Parts: sequence; C-alpha cells; structure tokens
Amino acid sequence: MELLNWIQNWFYKQCNGDWEHENRISITTIDNPGWHVAINLLETELEKKIMKLVKFERSEDDWFFCKVENGVFSGAGGPMNLQEILQIFYNWAKSQEVTDFNEKSK
Repeated sequence: MELLNWIQNWFYKQCNGDWEHENRISITTIDNPGWHVAINLLETELEKKIMKLVKFERSEDDWFFCKVENGVFSGAGGPMNLQEILQIFYNWAKSQEVTDFNEKSK
C-alpha cells in the first residue's frame, strides 16, 4: 500500500486547478491479457527527466516494459505485473537512475 499511497500523493501534489483536468494518469487493461499505465508528465517536475527503456520478459504472462516518450511515462505488462510497472515509475521518479530497480530484480 505504500506504493499506492506515494502515487496518490504524487498525483495530488500535481493538482493545481488546471493540470488535473487532462487525462493525466490512466491504468487500463490490454487484451494480452495485461496492463497499460500512462502518466502524463507535462507540467510536472519530471517533464524533462530522461528514462532508459526498462524491459523484462520472464515468460509469456510475466513481462513488462516501461519508457518515457513525448512527456509520458508508459508501462505495459502481463496480468500480474501492474505493481512492478508502478514500482518502476516510483523508482525512476525518486532517483536519477532506473538501474536501482534493475539490479534488485535480477
């Protein structure tokens, strides 16, 4: 729950009467089956932060990738990988390097 609380707080901190009126965070399902997470970073402190592609393929149902492109954090993964996608966003937002997560996941 700590991860979810952090994301809720991050969202709330971005709300300024204008930012939140756009589709800023979406969590949807995909037909693989799996998840897709999109977090619009425009007008946030993360807008210009660079992120390397993070990609893991453990099995047909256990996979995910995350990237930042055109001001949007985008992550997709298998049906049980939603928490890992959100953890990647958290780790990236809190640090300069995504490698912290990669090293722990090996």
